[in-house]
Amino acid sequence: MTKTMKLTAAFFSIGMLTGALYVSAQDQPGTGASVVPSQTEKIVSSYGPINQDMTFQQIKAGRMAVKAERAKEHDAMLNSRYDLSVKVSDNITMSGGKPIPVGVTARLRGVTWEELDRLTPEQIKSRGLFPYRPLPFADHAEGGMLFPEMITKLLPRLVRFDLDFRLPEHVLPDPAPAIYLTTRPDLGDVAKGRLITIDNYYEIFNGIVNPKQLEGLRLMLTQFPQQQFNATEDRRTERPSLGVTCFDCHANGHANGANHLVGDIRPQEFRHRIETPTLRGVNVQRLFGSQRALKTVEDFAEFEQRGAYFDGDHCMAAKKGVNVLERGSQVHFMAEFMAILDFPPAPKLNIYGELDKAKATESELRGEVLFNGKARCDACHAAPYYTDNSMHNLKAERFYKQEMDNGMMMAHDGSIKTFPLRGIKDSPPYLHDGRCLTLDDTVEYFNLIQQLHLSQTEKKDLVAFMLCL
Repeated sequence: MTKTMKLTAAFFSIGMLTGALYVSAQDQPGTGASVVPSQTEKIVSSYGPINQDMTFQQIKAGRMAVKAERAKEHDAMLNSRYDLSVKVSDNITMSGGKPIPVGVTARLRGVTWEELDRLTPEQIKSRGLFPYRPLPFADHAEGGMLFPEMITKLLPRLVRFDLDFRLPEHVLPDPAPAIYLTTRPDLGDVAKGRLITIDNYYEIFNGIVNPKQLEGLRLMLTQFPQQQFNATEDRRTERPSLGVTCFDCHANGHANGANHLVGDIRPQEFRHRIETPTLRGVNVQRLFGSQRALKTVEDFAEFEQRGAYFDGDHCMAAKKGVNVLERGSQVHFMAEFMAILDFPPAPKLNIYGELDKAKATESELRGEVLFNGKARCDACHAAPYYTDNSMHNLKAERFYKQEMDNGMMMAHDGSIKTFPLRGIKDSPPYLHDGRCLTLDDTVEYFNLIQQLHLSQTEKKDLVAFMLCL
């Protein structure tokens, strides 16, 4: 393959998701001039190109030609923002047994946290000091579903030839999270360290869920085509793929750190990196999707299969093999299973979702007072499930400039769903895009965003309380 062909392939692979095509440009209106072809003007389209004029091997060569450099750039960005050394708790684990990540990982530039806390949003923005700007995707111009190595080791069909997962495993959820059922709390963790797949679901769940729930689970473990995982020449797997499953991202009905880009936004650089949220507790939620505000979990199941799997492009979905679910049975069965996925036990909480004073430590009790008082966390995260089932715009862009970084435009986040905080210790990294790697980072983020001026002791107490949820 010639150097020219490689460059062409590299450009084409990026343009596939952005829909950015070079075409002839029209002169400005009112000049009376004729249309003059141009090779430099770029038209950004909402659509991706459907008909390919390149083979799989040509497209793959183009992607591989830029893989190493993109990885190097992304790693440099991550290391400039975070201390990624392994720091985990010696005595606190996730429900599945994995140690939780601890400590503040964000790097500051020339100031301490105390000095940063005294600055106004305008001062932080003008000096470029905000440590929690939006987090770009591993290759933002390319996008697509991306799975951590701890999952691809178990499910090799999820390996992409063109991208590697860049965040370290210690800031991700348990690879085989615990499963708790609202209908059978007596069973405790049903998974018992096993990753639920199409190979073992029947053996594990037959006899403890009803036939509709069992069928819903089967569907959530069945591969269906997706933008990068399919049988077409522009796939991102070495072999043609049957697709992905719901539980590939929502491992055991929870999460595993898999991420992708939201399908709702154009052009590509404005799309948000999205962290896979847990499905635990969907029965008490009334909005679905971090920004989509879908009204039922049934709507969300259909939306994912019909559009989100294909970057929100229904034309691409038609080409690659969209799975059109039957609403009255298949969608209903999937929703019925999701509705019995429970939060993990929280032995220090009473029936109102508040701390039992006989079981909590002094630090945890102080943290609860802060949560419901000075820190104003309960304004959005109210007990017992620690959500208000609404959406809020934190306007974090007050703290950073709109500029390109690692292929992503650092623009506004917009309104984001209030996710429940029950079981939050099981779900790093945090926020919709995973920019806060630990709960300590999350407290620092909200301390700045809300201008709370918390002391170091108060921050530690807040973390201690959230670990009880």
